[in-house]
Amino acid sequence: METWSRTVVLLLLTTVVTCSPLINDLPPGQEWPANNSVKQPFDDDPETTTLLILTEKESSTPIGEPLPLEVDSPDEAGIDASLPVLRSTGPESRVDYTGAQVWKVSTQNINVRGVIYRLRRRNLISTWGGNQSSIDILVKSNAVNNVTRVFKRERIPIEVVIEDLQQRINEENPELDPNEVELQNRRGHRMTWKQYHRVEDIHGFMDYLAKTYPKIVSVNTIGKSYEGRDLKILRISNGEPTNKAIFIDGGIHAREWISPATVTYFINQFAENFDVETDDIKNIDWYFLPVVNPDGYEYTHQSDRLWRKNKKPSRTTGRTCIGTDLNRNFGYRWGGKGSSGNPCSDIYRGSSAFSEPESKALSDFIKSSSANFTAYITYHSYGQYLLYPWGYDNAVPPDYKDLDEVGNRMASAIRQTRGSSYQVGSSSGLLYPASGGSDDWAKGQGIKYSFTIELSDTGRYGFVLPTSFIEPVARESLNGLRVLASQVAKL
Repeated sequence: METWSRTVVLLLLTTVVTCSPLINDLPPGQEWPANNSVKQPFDDDPETTTLLILTEKESSTPIGEPLPLEVDSPDEAGIDASLPVLRSTGPESRVDYTGAQVWKVSTQNINVRGVIYRLRRRNLISTWGGNQSSIDILVKSNAVNNVTRVFKRERIPIEVVIEDLQQRINEENPELDPNEVELQNRRGHRMTWKQYHRVEDIHGFMDYLAKTYPKIVSVNTIGKSYEGRDLKILRISNGEPTNKAIFIDGGIHAREWISPATVTYFINQFAENFDVETDDIKNIDWYFLPVVNPDGYEYTHQSDRLWRKNKKPSRTTGRTCIGTDLNRNFGYRWGGKGSSGNPCSDIYRGSSAFSEPESKALSDFIKSSSANFTAYITYHSYGQYLLYPWGYDNAVPPDYKDLDEVGNRMASAIRQTRGSSYQVGSSSGLLYPASGGSDDWAKGQGIKYSFTIELSDTGRYGFVLPTSFIEPVARESLNGLRVLASQVAKL
């Protein structure tokens, strides 16, 4: 009888998991999930010197209760996604990832999600990216042998994608050769797209364009980050009052360096070539916010290459943890699935919707602007996904077929450029639920075409994408963006 009961429960839960997404046509603010309705695990003390022993209960997760995943880092329980190993590199200490590895793990084995869940709670691993079939995990250097034995005992196959993470980081962003440096001096700005640049270079480039092309380019500071850095938006417009508008941002997550690089590439292409651009491009007001999270972005250059959140501190149970995940802090369905109430988590949602100065400045600007925003795109990495709402749960908006159709045409244009394959679908359906995202919020504001684009690659380099990929990735992404511009022009 007990076996039959378990079978019935498994069938029921499987049916719930595999059902098609709901079409949610309710206006924003109705049927919000209750705060703290999703249980969030807190950290156990790290255990790195002895073999991790998982009980039968701990080593499997019930069907219908999958491991919460997040495109970038779903480390709900981690004190910090970075390694607690530092080396002195001058005035500041830098996180050293020597010996840390990145593995790709299939999640088809029923035990794997529970194993990862427990290892993560014990701070032996953090999660990088994943989907319904696999997950990339960062295994800390002092835990590699321990975690290897656990996976071997549980008969879970792994693929080591990055054998030494620090070596990959060291090779990622080399110094420019002397010819490039000389070219920088001649141009009047330092941007090259052959290197990942600091915030000062990005903002200097934006100011340069505004001075060089004052008839079409303007720059506006819409607010300050927690540490007081400018949040700069650049607008490209021919000034026609009938123009539709497209808002594009990057750098919400600090460690995703390819995102600001791609957004600034768009800016350069449009500003420098505006006279010869198509009418689809010219007759749109373009708004670009290349670095939403300048504090975190600078921190990844100075101290911890894999930092994700902003830098605003929060107090919890007698200690201070740093940062909020800005892509869990937006006010549409805030506080639900795929976010954490633990300030030490990598997906901490903040104390309230728009509690962070960066997300609030972005939302205030869009809401107060007279621009006719018809599309919103936020660029992230990695995984090669073109995602539309909803992210907060397994649901889609009433016009999801329109989003899907345009998304697939954008993906086709990307693929035709250099063969990169992007999967298209709703965030929650293609990946997993994550509430409080900027794309859900933009759609909730009535912006027709709202997308999150997860840029290259699919895991070989992950967040640590070499500079040789900047221009190819940005070029193919630009071709996808042109498709969206053409669609907006028809409205």
